[in-house]
Amino acid sequence: PGGDLFAMVWDPLQRELVGLNASGRSPAALSLADLREGLQGRANIPARGRWTLTTPGAVAGWAALHQRFGRLPWPQLFAPAIAVAKDGFAVGARTSLWWARAAREIAQDPELGGALQGFNTTFLRAGAAPLAGQSMINPGLARTFEAIAEHGVSGFYTGEIAAALVRTVSAAGGYLTVADLNAARAAWVTPLHTDFRGFRVHVLPPNGQGLSVLQMLNILQEFPAQSDPHSPAWWHRFLEAKKLVFADRARYYADPDFARMPIAQLLDPAYTAARAALIDPTRARADQTPGDVRVPASDTTYLTVADATGQMVSLIQSLFVPFGSALVVPEFGFALQSRGSGFALAAGHPNAYAPGKRPFHTIIPGFVTEAQTPYFSFGAIGGDMQPQAQVQILARVLEFGCDVRSAGVLPRIRHSGGLSPNGVQEASLGVACYETHLPGAVVAALVRRGHQLQPISDPVSGFVGGYQGIMRDPATGAYWGASDHRLDGCALGC
Repeated sequence: PGGDLFAMVWDPLQRELVGLNASGRSPAALSLADLREGLQGRANIPARGRWTLTTPGAVAGWAALHQRFGRLPWPQLFAPAIAVAKDGFAVGARTSLWWARAAREIAQDPELGGALQGFNTTFLRAGAAPLAGQSMINPGLARTFEAIAEHGVSGFYTGEIAAALVRTVSAAGGYLTVADLNAARAAWVTPLHTDFRGFRVHVLPPNGQGLSVLQMLNILQEFPAQSDPHSPAWWHRFLEAKKLVFADRARYYADPDFARMPIAQLLDPAYTAARAALIDPTRARADQTPGDVRVPASDTTYLTVADATGQMVSLIQSLFVPFGSALVVPEFGFALQSRGSGFALAAGHPNAYAPGKRPFHTIIPGFVTEAQTPYFSFGAIGGDMQPQAQVQILARVLEFGCDVRSAGVLPRIRHSGGLSPNGVQEASLGVACYETHLPGAVVAALVRRGHQLQPISDPVSGFVGGYQGIMRDPATGAYWGASDHRLDGCALGC
């Protein structure tokens, strides 16, 4: 409940795909000048702590989805979660690794100071992260869900939960107020799309990064289709397309309420062709410069579900880094997100911090249609890896002909480097980290082209995204589901 949410829903009655942006805004009482003064000359907003807070939007998103599409009574939706929070759940093996790593980072984070007590009492047992298989309870979170179940969104954004949330923030020196919470709203938005290999791929418009998926697909489509998922030429084009698109992402992506987004220009075929022409088929590119377009004047969870009526939902929710800001409302069992660290501090940048503004977001729900019918609802968690994982999954399904499961089993590459929308700068050429079941011939071919490759030895520090998807058979209407072996998810039909 302390995070944000984005979703796309295929409405079988109206035969249309609709989008929901339930991301929260920055505190109205904190200006860019005050933020920069508080950060004492630091170039970026830290990953955790009081400066990263934005209003949680997820609960408003739940309510908007239920009001438009819900069939069950609102209180009934929360009963299973309340039971799990009270009675406990067994921590998964992958989850325990992430939990332990996050606990170590939070304990050593100088931004948190005396704000650790809420985290320690809520999310640690005997001072340590839970082990795989250990049972965890969270009675405070059960209280939160009980209040929301009884009172709706007002049970979260007003009353005792809101008061406790603001007390937690104030004690840490933060700026979120009850007025910020009262102003929380989810917004229905029209998804963006592009056509790729005979299918239509849909994403939500900024302030998220879904547009980068469309830009990468457009560049890749400038080249002949491939049939081999281990083609070195395809991997080279993918890495080069990623670098070009992420340069645009760093320069142009922001909250459209505060910045005029050049979406049409970034998706324009002529612009795409010009960017694709920059890819040298024999050599990796170190220069990551955004394209020249004219701006018009004027801790993540992904799930997808489908039912017998044909309704399909692609939903993603996040606190950003594990446990978000690490500021926890202990009596109600939840942490507050750290999405504010996605803002830039440079005045004049489209993504620069401003009061009441939505930060650049990494979370992307994905959806594919074919001939105006639903085909593939999917997503992949992992911050900056999300668009990279989505493009790799989409290419395997739509270009290479993989089924929904094998598309997730095949090896992935994660590229890091260049400039980010929050102003963080990494080496221009960057490093491409690869899973070790990537064929050695592919690795050698990419090294010959000048890429800097590094094998992944730790599945946590070298995370390549957690994918889940449901594919609809256009002939029979049957659903095929898949869940990534890299996380503790599952594909379940009933």
